[in-house]
Amino acid sequence: MAINLSIAKDFSETPGPRSREEGKFSGDEFREEVLQPAFLKAIGTGQLLEIDMDGAVGYATSFLESAFGGLAREYDPGKIIETIRLTCKDEPSLVNEVVGYIREARDEKVQRRLR
Repeated sequence: MAINLSIAKDFSETPGPRSREEGKFSGDEFREEVLQPAFLKAIGTGQLLEIDMDGAVGYATSFLESAFGGLAREYDPGKIIETIRLTCKDEPSLVNEVVGYIREARDEKVQRRLR
């Protein structure tokens, strides 16, 4: 069993910029109001969180980094990679881009610990 989340249907077909101050449907807003609660529910119930990225007009790099990189800065990136499954038939390369933001956040955490 899995928890299903569609960014276009459950948040917006027009994802916006990085922060709320920059405009509507920001990565921060998505992370705080949709992604994080769904992630925590998935963790709490031992389910996968399947995120469908299809159906949106497009994604700004800053939106994706804020949403997914931001989540990885708050929680264990390894647990995020274990828990979240991304799909994007419209633009398959976006899945690797998001995984890259999660890994970058993980690497930043490791570097901070080594300092």
